[in-house]
Amino acid sequence: MSSTEKTSLLKMVVSQIDAACERLNVQDSCRLRLRKCERELIANFPVKMDDGTVRIFTGFRVQHNDSRGPCKGGIRYHPDITLDQTRALAAQMTMKAAVVNVPYGGAKGAIICNPKLMSQSELERLTRRYACEISLLIGPESDIPAPEVGTNPQTMAWIMDTYSMAKGYSIPTVVTGKPIEIGGSKGRLEATGHGCMISAKLAAKQRHLSLRVATVAIQGAGNVASSAAKQLAREGCQIIAMSDSTGGAYNPQGLDIESLLNYKKETGSVIGFPGTDIITNADLLALPCDILMAAATERQITADNAAQVKAKIVVEGANVPTTPKASKILYDNGVFVVPDILASTGGLIISYFEWVQNIQSLFWQEWEVNDSLQRLLTDAFTEVLEITRAEKTDMRSAAHMLAVKRVVSAMSARGIYP
Repeated sequence: MSSTEKTSLLKMVVSQIDAACERLNVQDSCRLRLRKCERELIANFPVKMDDGTVRIFTGFRVQHNDSRGPCKGGIRYHPDITLDQTRALAAQMTMKAAVVNVPYGGAKGAIICNPKLMSQSELERLTRRYACEISLLIGPESDIPAPEVGTNPQTMAWIMDTYSMAKGYSIPTVVTGKPIEIGGSKGRLEATGHGCMISAKLAAKQRHLSLRVATVAIQGAGNVASSAAKQLAREGCQIIAMSDSTGGAYNPQGLDIESLLNYKKETGSVIGFPGTDIITNADLLALPCDILMAAATERQITADNAAQVKAKIVVEGANVPTTPKASKILYDNGVFVVPDILASTGGLIISYFEWVQNIQSLFWQEWEVNDSLQRLLTDAFTEVLEITRAEKTDMRSAAHMLAVKRVVSAMSARGIYP
């Protein structure tokens, strides 16, 4: 990454919100509120490890804006997560919820740890203690956590149980992304990847491209990337490359996705999958293909490599995978980008559906969940596309304009107390 682009994730996110506020001529009182998170909790707490020692972990829970409803956002377990990154991701959640018109505000939680180096019992003790610490903020009508990087349905089950024990009765609505046995929704585990597939399909239609003949390169091999890869393959796409943190596997004739994912599960990496060439993550971004899915980590497409992207369409399955300068280069080069705050909202949307099902104690069939996801994402995509045409701008700017407009309308309607 060039030295001029070494901007913090938080500054990048705030600059996108600022740009949308500028274009919409948002009043200063609302603009200032959107630049800051409303509430932040930092907890340093002890956890007993399996060997009997005690370690101190640091965790965060940040609420960005609750003008449109309860705060919503995942919990990340990662050794490199910071408070500023958590703030940025919370702000992104506010934008995501507003773009797809789900009545939530944005939040995000995190613990600085490496879950890959911890046992299941250590993770349980870590999670339950963290749940106690953030119980000051979370609740079914105030702030509803969900899984994110390094966490999963089991993590949510522990949080739900810990919160419920303190209240004296079961409260499934306090988290989403739970196991189905305790109130989770069908389709939730694959939701973000499913949303990426829908986004790719909608973008392909704009480029007069059939998915049945489309070639796809996917950066990432986690839950989002794996789910998207399976669903794109079922749509007829030829997945020519897939990568993880160690590198990638490439075959221009296409990959057997199920076999590749099984190979990764067995070996820990996609590298060395039979019949493929080993490539770097940088190589993958520059492959000739119809669709490039950025579903790994932040700031992968930068000013240094954006011009090398040969894909017609970029779908952002990760949070902020493209820097602002890179975004402009892609737009100038005619690449159709479905931004993260639109493409990666599948998990948020089905989390909302799960919350609604829990409130009603009435559970939907998987086809109902998926049909509703398709409808909400299609509606949001269409609205963003209309703004791009009216304002002669890119999809990212249009999505932020739509999101900011909705949040500002809610803030203005509610006013300032007292």
